[in-house]
Amino acid sequence: MASPRQRRPRKPLATIALLAVAILLTGCSSPSGSAGPGDPDPVAAASATKGSATKGSAGRSGESTPVYSYAKAVRETVWVDAGLDSDGDGTKDRVAVDIVRPREPADQGRKIPVIMEASPYYSCCGRGNEQQKKTYDADGRPTGFPLFYDNYFVPRGYAFVAVDLPGTGRSDGCTDAGGPVDIQSTKTVVDWLNGRAHAYTTHTGTTPAQATWTDGATGMIGKSWDGSIANGVAATGVEGLKTIVPISSISTWYDAYFSQGALLAGSAPTPAALIRTVETDAAGVRCSAVNRPLGDAAAKSGDWSPMWAERDYLAHADKVRASVFIAHGLNDLTVRTKEFGAWWDALAKNGVARKIWLSQTGHVDPFDYRRGAWVDTLHQWFDHALLGYDNGIDRAPMADIERTPDHWTTDAVWPPKSTATTTLDPGRGTEAGVGTLGTDAGDGTATFTDDPEVSEADWAAHVDEPTKAKSGFVTGTLAKPVRVSGAARVTVTATATTTSANLTAILVDLGPATVRDYRSENLGISTLTTKNCWGANTAQDSACYQKTVADTTHVTSTVLSRGWAALGTADSATKVQPLTPGKPYELTLTLGSTDHVVPAGHRLALVVAGSGKSLLYHGAERPTITLDLAHTSLRLPVVGQPNWPAT
Repeated sequence: MASPRQRRPRKPLATIALLAVAILLTGCSSPSGSAGPGDPDPVAAASATKGSATKGSAGRSGESTPVYSYAKAVRETVWVDAGLDSDGDGTKDRVAVDIVRPREPADQGRKIPVIMEASPYYSCCGRGNEQQKKTYDADGRPTGFPLFYDNYFVPRGYAFVAVDLPGTGRSDGCTDAGGPVDIQSTKTVVDWLNGRAHAYTTHTGTTPAQATWTDGATGMIGKSWDGSIANGVAATGVEGLKTIVPISSISTWYDAYFSQGALLAGSAPTPAALIRTVETDAAGVRCSAVNRPLGDAAAKSGDWSPMWAERDYLAHADKVRASVFIAHGLNDLTVRTKEFGAWWDALAKNGVARKIWLSQTGHVDPFDYRRGAWVDTLHQWFDHALLGYDNGIDRAPMADIERTPDHWTTDAVWPPKSTATTTLDPGRGTEAGVGTLGTDAGDGTATFTDDPEVSEADWAAHVDEPTKAKSGFVTGTLAKPVRVSGAARVTVTATATTTSANLTAILVDLGPATVRDYRSENLGISTLTTKNCWGANTAQDSACYQKTVADTTHVTSTVLSRGWAALGTADSATKVQPLTPGKPYELTLTLGSTDHVVPAGHRLALVVAGSGKSLLYHGAERPTITLDLAHTSLRLPVVGQPNWPAT
């Protein structure tokens, strides 16, 4: 749990009855178990106790409860005028917005807040661990919404709004991989919810649709591309967006494809290729010319360009008004941890209210690795941000971090206030490729040859062995644990034998451990056949999902952070330039943010190597790279004051 609940005062029988309904609907409920019209209003019920929580506590003061009928909820589609003609057909794009909301508040003249997810995946690929898609009846009315947000929150007095990004699902236009079209069209939906934009009851009709049923308070949520859109919309500063919950999401799209000029492997190689996986067949035809600039010619050079600047939400972090609750896997190799770390730091700099969960998984939703605590914490977060309840979530620990599978710790502030930078220097060892890492200044050189067939797991497992494909530097055995919290930086002075070269730097915890197997097909979870349920059901939309458990493995080395760069960016952060063979270049690699405790009895290692298997796309050249150890160092964010062993 992110925040413990205080003991609550004795409640009257009417309130106890409401809690009984809540328990029923949070389990495997049927449509007949949903609350019906005339049940007490959760907003009014919670407001009666608003402000009664003890200051500084994490106990709830008011809580939205499931008193509205999910079976009788209003299910409708409106088409919002995005104000754009992204496909150049001479007609402004209309974005399909599917809505499910409780019927009773509007009937009684009450306005409600919105939880919204804008996604390109609703029709092509599905959402969540079970790849759910939207479903519709014969008249085109939405009947099934992916994920649990509608089932759980609609009975509690929220609307859920599912937006098809342009060029996907039933929307017009062309999606542009997190660019101005995606962001502007989604922002316009928030504007419509706040009475500042136009929508229509049919795709091509002229009958206006107005959001008279909402107070405009909107929270966005989503994983991966969906959460990236939430980041981008928040960076516009749009009024009415109160909070976002980006899960494993992008903050600058350049870093999703490159790391300091090095082309990353493991996903669609260009934004255009990514778009082709989500757009409809019709959009694929009409948008091919529009999306051509996002293809190979413009997207594989590694140079910073206007295309990437349009997709850089970090540059506009100072506009963010919404609070931000981030969740990310520390072993996510799809959306790498540099994305959340840079976003977190930018939000902190601008004083944004924020919270974070960091798991041991890969690219996995918290619903599938910590389900009960996630639903409960998300419930508190939205109640606070969208309903204004003083439930203590804003005073709860800022960070929840998974240390070992299913074992979590918390921090009041993240990174902890006692975090400081320690500089460690690599030193030459007695064998090639095996060196030391400590506080004594290094000297000499270390040499390796880029071998893209050798993986980071191989480097880590053989860090103590002389190999030609990497240079490893290892501390002595730690007498006390060392906690690394934040983004490390490795500065190298390197000489290459070719006109281009990539560098990889990884930090490794050397010692036995049981960890989530994030390299497995399911990225650290195993999916069971049994289910549990989170909200109300209808025949067309189940609230029940397959349970998961941690998929674990025993290891003797753990990679805790990674960074990549093209050596050709040494002289320019925005352009990859040809190298002069034999010339030394100084370059600093920024590694992905992490939070990892290296236990006593283990050792910490730094490995510097080339492209690596499945990490970077690589060319035909196989450079030999020499490091000047006197001008190579590791700057490590460490909590407290560790005593580093002599080397």
